[in-house]
Amino acid sequence: MNRRASRDHGLFPSEAEIARRLSQTPQEWAAKAKALERDGLPHIDPVMGGRFWPAVRAYFLARYGLSGADPLAPDGPENLDAL
Repeated sequence: MNRRASRDHGLFPSEAEIARRLSQTPQEWAAKAKALERDGLPHIDPVMGGRFWPAVRAYFLARYGLSGADPLAPDGPENLDAL
């Protein structure tokens, strides 16, 4: 595995890999990332040279109202007699 490919699987993926994960072309992502940074998208970390992927993911989950959602949480036993 080359250095770039291994970097794309880590916590600080390349911008091209982030674009791929978000179904964007690298060019589309570059333009959108600038605007989204003004809205809270994590910036590229100057030491690590990439965006911290868990924070990017958390940003988008919060943006779409899913940051605290747990859709698989049980809500109690089923009561079929209630129908």
